[in-house]
Order: sequence, then C-alpha cells, then structure tokens
Amino acid sequence: MNSTVGLTDRRGEGITKGITKGITMRGKRNRLICVILSVVMLIMAAGCGSDMQQDEEMVQDSNDGIEIGLSIDSLVIERWQRERDLFVSKATELGAEVNVQNAGGEIEEQIKQIEYFIDKDVDVIVVIAIDDEALMDVLSKAKKSGIKIIAYDRLVRNANVDLYTSIDNEKVGELMGTYIKKKIGNSGNIIQIKGSPTDYNVQMVQAGFEKALKDTNINIDHAEYSDNWVAENGFTVTSNYLASGKVPDAIMCGNDNLAANAIRALIEKRLAGEVCVVGQDADLEACQRIVEGTQYMTVYKPVEKLAKSAAEAAVALAKNEPLNTTDTINDGTYDIPYEKLEPIAVTAENMDEVITGKYHQRSEIYLNVKE
Repeated sequence: MNSTVGLTDRRGEGITKGITKGITMRGKRNRLICVILSVVMLIMAAGCGSDMQQDEEMVQDSNDGIEIGLSIDSLVIERWQRERDLFVSKATELGAEVNVQNAGGEIEEQIKQIEYFIDKDVDVIVVIAIDDEALMDVLSKAKKSGIKIIAYDRLVRNANVDLYTSIDNEKVGELMGTYIKKKIGNSGNIIQIKGSPTDYNVQMVQAGFEKALKDTNINIDHAEYSDNWVAENGFTVTSNYLASGKVPDAIMCGNDNLAANAIRALIEKRLAGEVCVVGQDADLEACQRIVEGTQYMTVYKPVEKLAKSAAEAAVALAKNEPLNTTDTINDGTYDIPYEKLEPIAVTAENMDEVITGKYHQRSEIYLNVKE
C-alpha cells in the first residue's frame, strides 16, 4: 500500500508540477499579451489624442470666424425686418456671425453702436444710416481700425466706405413720376410727402422724379419732408392740403407708410381711390391697398437679392477678396464701389407677375378682395 501510495504521490507530484508549469507558462504568455495590448492602446490613445487636438483646433478656428456688425436705422419699417432676417440667414450660411443692433431712429444711438462694433473689433460693419453725414467721423475711425464698411441701401456722405449697395434710387423716382404722368396726363397739381431730409436716397429719388416730369406742365403744388420718416406726416400734410379746399390730382409719397397715412386722410374726405397715390417698398398693406383700389402704385425693390448680395459682399470683404462691382458713385469726396439693383413699378395689373407668391402670398394680398 505504501508503494502504491508512493506511486500515487509521485504521480500526483508530477501532475502538480506539470500543472504548475502550465500555469506559469500561461501567466507569462498572458502578461506578454497584456504588455502588447497596453502598447497598442497607448498608440491608439496617442492617435485619438491627435484627432481630439485637431478637433479642438477646428472648433477654435470656427470660433475665430468672421464677425459682422449690422446697425439698422429702425425696425418700424416693414422692409428692414425682412432684410435683417435675409441678411443674417445668408451671412450665417457663409460661416459669419452677425451682431444686429437697432438704433430706433436715434443718430446718437447709431454712433454708439458703431463705436461698440469698433471696440469688439468686428471684421465688417454694415450700416443702414439714419443720417447721410453724421456717421462720417465714426466710420472713418472704424476704417482706421482696419474694419471694412458697407453702406446698405443709404449712402453715407464723405465716408469713403468700401461698398455702397442699394437699389437704383434715381430710377425709383423716375418710375413714380412716369406713372403719375401716365395717370393724370401732362398737367395737374400734385403734392409730395417726401422722406427724411437726412436720407440721401430722398435726394436721389427726387432727382429721378423731376426728370420724369421735366417736359410736362405738372405742378408740384406742395412738398414737405418727413423727419425720421415719421409716417403720421402723410396724414398731416394731406389733411392740411384738403382743408385748404384743394384736391390734388396725385400724391407722391416717400414710402408706403407715408402713403398709408395720406390715404387715411383721403378716406376721411371720401376721396380714396379718386386721387392717384404712389409709394415705394411694396409693403404687404400697400399691395393690399393697390388691389383694393385706394393706392395706385408702389415700387418693388428686390430686397431679397439686395440683402443676400450684401451678406456675400460682407464676407468677401472680411476675407480680403475682390468685389465684382464695376459701378461707382461719388459720396461727395470719394468715388466708391456702387452695386445697384433695378426697381420695378407695381400696379394692380402686374401684381401677380411681380409680387404674388414671390414677395407676398396671394391669400395675404387679396385678403379683403372678393374674387
């Protein structure tokens, strides 16, 4: 039994040694595998770290993108709200960030806003100027700081901006005068309710208007400016003229807001639809009045194209890329690049062709008209 036991013990010892040796070998192999895996993981981690670093650099680069400051005269006028949204959308699409400021019709506030943009060191300032001359000094300061300037829709005098982008405002006035001449003939009395005297566009529109009436006997019996484009002036001027016992053959209004108030005065005297009233901007309510018959005509200005084009130009200027602009205009001191778009006269006859479904929806335009 002892020998048997001894054999068994020796076999057991041999088995134990074999097992121990096997375990030892597997342990070494496992440790080797662990070492190899650790090295691979370190290499992968280093690669991931590199990718993460690149990602962080890309985020940082995107945060260092183009900054555009947009200072708007006021958002009271319908078109500025539309153009603000179009401009911001296009600029954002192109990778720029837009800081929008509303001056509320206050020139001092607009100057402060431009100073703020200078302090922020934006790449480009786009300004819808309240006053055609009051911004000259602050914009010159911006230019000296290396900031590019775009005068949007309204020219800033003597400021040597990098681009003036607008509608052909002289053509706007010409379209108004031509339409009035068509409706009332070569003679008659008209009144003018013009826009703000500090808006240089008003002078350009006036030049075109007078050009259209040059060879007629149409008499501008009364004309007034509307400080800060206050729409109520349309009602005041028209009411006072009617109170004098006279009825004009036509009323030329600086925009559709002024036209709305002139028509309100005509409605009080039951003259709406009998006097040819023209405006500009193709506001929704103006289009409604035209199909209803109380306003005869407005001027559509392709503001969608204007806003998007201005955004593209702002990004190009920020990147120091050349602008595809061939026209120039003199701002009183400098000849500056001028991008101008063609306006279109809108009446009841061509409303659907020019406006419906493109600028305003049919259901909105014909809201008060039974078809």
